Parts: sequence; structure tokens; C-alpha cells
Amino acid sequence: MSANDWIQIVVYLAVLLLLVKPVGSYMALVFAESPNKVTRFGARIERVVYRVAGVEPGEEMGWKKYALAMLLFNVLGMVAVYVLQRVQQWLPLNPEHFAAVTPDSAMNTAVSFASNTNWQGYGGESTMSYLTQAVGLSVQNFLSAATGIAVLVAVIRGFSRRGVKVLGNFWVDLTRTTLYILLPLSLVISLLLVSQGVVQNVLPYEHATTVQATSYDEPVKDADGNPVVDAAGKPVVRHVSTQEQVLPMGPAASQVAIKMLGTNGGGFFNANSAHPYENPTPFSNFIEMLAIFLIPAGLCYTFGAMVGDRRQGWAILATMLVIFVPLTFGLVAAEQAGNPALHGLAIDAHASALQSGGNMEGKETRFGIASSGLFAAITTAASCGAVNAMHDSLTPLGGLVPMWLMQLGEVIFGGVGSGLYGMLAFAVVAVFIAGLMVGRTPEYLGKKIEAHEMKMASLAVLLPCALVVICTAIAVMTPAGVAGVANPGAHGFSEILYAVSSASNNNGSAFGGLSVNTPFWNVLLAICMYFARYPLAIAMLAMAGSLAAKRHVPESAGTLPTHTPLFVVLLASVVIVVGALTFLPALALGPIAEQLMSATGH
Repeated sequence: MSANDWIQIVVYLAVLLLLVKPVGSYMALVFAESPNKVTRFGARIERVVYRVAGVEPGEEMGWKKYALAMLLFNVLGMVAVYVLQRVQQWLPLNPEHFAAVTPDSAMNTAVSFASNTNWQGYGGESTMSYLTQAVGLSVQNFLSAATGIAVLVAVIRGFSRRGVKVLGNFWVDLTRTTLYILLPLSLVISLLLVSQGVVQNVLPYEHATTVQATSYDEPVKDADGNPVVDAAGKPVVRHVSTQEQVLPMGPAASQVAIKMLGTNGGGFFNANSAHPYENPTPFSNFIEMLAIFLIPAGLCYTFGAMVGDRRQGWAILATMLVIFVPLTFGLVAAEQAGNPALHGLAIDAHASALQSGGNMEGKETRFGIASSGLFAAITTAASCGAVNAMHDSLTPLGGLVPMWLMQLGEVIFGGVGSGLYGMLAFAVVAVFIAGLMVGRTPEYLGKKIEAHEMKMASLAVLLPCALVVICTAIAVMTPAGVAGVANPGAHGFSEILYAVSSASNNNGSAFGGLSVNTPFWNVLLAICMYFARYPLAIAMLAMAGSLAAKRHVPESAGTLPTHTPLFVVLLASVVIVVGALTFLPALALGPIAEQLMSATGH
């Protein structure tokens, strides 16, 4: 790795850490039990929202009522987005006259955006009208992110409250998250992106004439817009030539801002953050990367402030960094080393056996390897899924890193709210293991961890793992599952494993090379996305309800301190061991096997 690579990564981490305390302190004020300057400032707006929605803000909910409100609200959001896609051809703000989205694709997209996954089996600029993008998808970007933070706040209250049966009010937490956190930050990020050239308009697409004709293959679609396949199940393409270039327009900056801040990841354009209209400059790239980690990192400090011990928040943040930083450097180093199949071929001016420029396939030259590798690690660690490079073109070991970051459960920063409450589930498992070692009932933050808490934590930890391995097996054994694989062998298996891992951990990024906009994949991945989001949230709320009813247990000589470097190492080890034991066989069949074959020239 060059000095420039080190500088880029270190500067990013330094700026992020400088922002953790102010952002985290502000969010702790937003959710404070008693009124403060933040909530008093927006009290009038809050009252209007509650009056229109028929909400009684002073009425707190038990965990069951909180979970039911969360689930019903999100299901209604799915229905709204589905209907909007199916009728967009009759609605305004559709200057390109896009037809209705197919039922299976519309269903997949509705579940995807409501669950904070933002998996996209379609091209945004060729499928969705401006109205669908702005009113359907962008709104869900706010609401799905706010839902994750609301559930986290309820879980934190479970640890901080004593002898009560209520966890707050879902509607209040949802409103405050959107009003005080997501909207202001999105406005700032949107303005910064517009200043760099990200488009924000509702104009028709521009058409330009190129100097020379361009020939390419495009997929053939039937009357319903589905890809036509041949007898072998491969997509049918036709060769076309054109001298016209279509330049897509649209309200992109506003959606890009919340897609990053809310760790949503759904791109306005098909190329996502590799598209120059979404991410035109190195500065916009830095802002987008910073926005992804900003709230998840700040919430660690918020957690410490709300439980009355800020050291707890720093310990959780340190655990995330202990895992994230080495994997990021490993990813960048693997890309700088280049493709092992090309070593020794003297393909450039240097006589070295290695590629002097590294593996630039699938990367934008305006970003380079370091920024592309850092972006790939950030977006898969944070359950965002936005991409500024083609992950399918990463080296085998380089591609292993983002895949494994997702498979760890999206708890290394993870989604806004959901990443931290997923890490808290691992923390409960870690203190339970420590308790078994010394032969005493485990405690975490002054609450005894008993059978009920361990069942709920185990469900939250193991359900995404089960979804990945079971659904990957279904896909590789089903003709419709393997029909869309563009590459045979180990890499084709990696494409399937990556897609299922992404959906089952609410990430949404794709390896590429796999045609997934088919009824089989749309249904399978929608199931993964739904069950990776809501059962986990309900399990954590059930655990929080049990903890809130418990009395505080004073510390004793046998209490494991959970703010020390020892606990950071223990927690990181538990996260890694679960991921290693679950996915090492699958990874051995995919990226590890591909690396070994590439190294031997196959």
C-alpha cells in the first residue's frame, strides 16, 4: 500500500472520530427523558404531527405494543410503495413515460426499501418515475432509517430503566428521529452534493448526438418488461448501434443524501455512486463515505450517554473499529496487489511481476483503488449497500472482505440503529460466555442476563446466518436460481452467496454478474430481507421489555467490566468466531477457491 492509501484511510477515520461525540451528544438530547432545548425548539411542529396522526405523545408502550406499531407502520409503507410502482404510468412527474413496474419486481422493491435494504434488481433511470423515486423510495429511506433508530432507542431504555414495563412511544421516537436528525442532516448533505455537481431537478432527460456511433448488446424484454431467456436459461440479447446518448436527469441529490445518512444505499441511477451524476468528485465521494458512518458511529456515544456510562459507548465503538480497520486495509492491499492471474505477464512498462497499477477493473479513475476499497468496506460494514465500484470486479480476496463484513451480521457499524442493537445482542452473548467461564450469572449494564434474554439474543444473532446458508442452498439447487449466473465455477457461486448475504443482512449491495430481476430471485430475496429485519427487531424489543422490568444489580468483585480493552477483545472475538464458524465452508467454495485457482493460473 502506498502512502496515499494510508493517508486517505487515516484522514477519513480521524474526521469520523472527531464527529462522534458532537453528533452522539446531540442525538442523546433528542431522546432525553425530560424536555431540552432541542425538543422545545421543535415542540410546535411535533404537536402538529401528533395531532394530525392522532398520537398521544405522553402514552408509553410496552414492548409488544411498540413492536406491533413498528410492524404495522412498515407493512403499510410496503403496500404504499408497491401500489405507487404499479400505477406510476398514470401519475404525474413521469416525463419519460415509464410503464408500471412488474408485480414481482414491485414487491421486491417495496420490501427492500421498507426494510432499509434497498436491494435493486432494476435500473433506476430506466424504470422509476420521478414521483416514484421521490415520494415512494426517498420517503421510505427516511422512514426505514427512523424505524431502526426508534427500535434502538427502545432497546437502550430497556437497559437504562429499572422496574418498569414500558419502553417509550414508537410514534414519538419515529417523529423525533425524522424531524431532528434525518431531515437537518440530509439538507446539509444535499447542499454539499449539489455544490459538487450532483443533479437535482425534475427536467426531461437530455438527448445528445455523439461524434461516432457506438455498438453494444442489450437484453431483449417481453411485453411485460421481463428479460427473455433462451432454452438454456441465458438472457437473449440483440446487437444495436446508436449515435444518441441519453443523459438522465432527476431529483438525485436529495435521495443520495438520505440513502447515505440512513444507510439505505439505493441509487437514483443504476450505477449508484459510481455514476458521475450521483458522485462526481473526490470531495463528494468523501462526503458520501462520511455520511454512511456518521449516525451509526454517533449512536455508540448516544448509547453510552443514555445508559449513564459513556465508556460503554466507546467500548462498543472500539470493538467495531478493531474489526473494521484491519479488514479495510486488507481489502485495499488485495486490490493494490492486482489480479494474481496476470502476475508475471509484464503487462505494463514495469518489469515487476506484479501489476504496478493494481486491479483497476470496475473502478472509477477519479477515485482510484484506495477510495474504492474504503468505500466498499464502509458500505458493507454499515449495511448501506451503495457502491462506487463494481464489487464483481474485485480480486477474490478483495471481494471476500465486503462479503464477510455482511455475514458478520451487519454489526460493524451496521444500519442506523439496527447495527448497534445487533451488536448489543452479541454483547449479551459475550457476557453470558464470560459468566460461564467464572461460574456466575452474567450481568450487563447492571441487569442479570437470564434464559429469556439469551434466547432473544441468540435469535437475533443466528437468524441472519440461517437465512444466508439456507437460501443460498435453495438458489444453487434450483434451475431458476442458477440460470442468471454469468460466470461458472467458484466466481458464480460467489455471486449467489453475495446476493443472499446482502439481502439476509439488509445491506443491498450486489456483486453483479447475476441476473436477479426474475420472479424466483425477487421472491427469494424479498423473503430474506423481510425476515432479516423484523423478527430481529421484535426479538430485541422482547429482550428490552424483559430487561426494563428488572431491578438494577450493584457491581461486585465478580462483575465483568464491559468498558475495558479485555471486553472489547472478547466481544470482537465472539463476533468473528460466529462469522467464521458459520461461513468459512461457503467462503472456501467461493472467493477462497477462486483465489487459489487464480494463483495457479486457472
